[in-house]
Amino acid sequence: MVQQVTQGIKISVETNFEGSFYKNYKMQYAFKYTVTIENQSKNSVQLYTRHWEIMDALNNVETINGEGVIGQKPILKPGESHNYTSGCLLAAPFGAMTGHYSMVNFTTTKKIIVNIPTFKLSAPFAIN
Repeated sequence: MVQQVTQGIKISVETNFEGSFYKNYKMQYAFKYTVTIENQSKNSVQLYTRHWEIMDALNNVETINGEGVIGQKPILKPGESHNYTSGCLLAAPFGAMTGHYSMVNFTTTKKIIVNIPTFKLSAPFAIN
């Protein structure tokens, strides 16, 4: 598990290799990741967008921007947390993801950028 705290918002990520399969005559490696967003600040916040950079060992980079996480824009009061599970496909058995969430602090009404720590995606058979 990797963790990072930005402006009182703690992001924790756990990953799991789900398997491999052929798609469009190319081998694909499936990974699952679970993110926990914990509000350790004194203010209520809401997540409204996400930005991801997904990289694999073949130097493929995919950038994803979107609203919320898995169709939700969670509001977190101080001490609350939200977790969700999602996944990605890579063309190689290992890679990494990083990114950030855009949130709004309800007390100050200011936008904050919360960093998502870089986390590795690796199939057990590919680890030396």
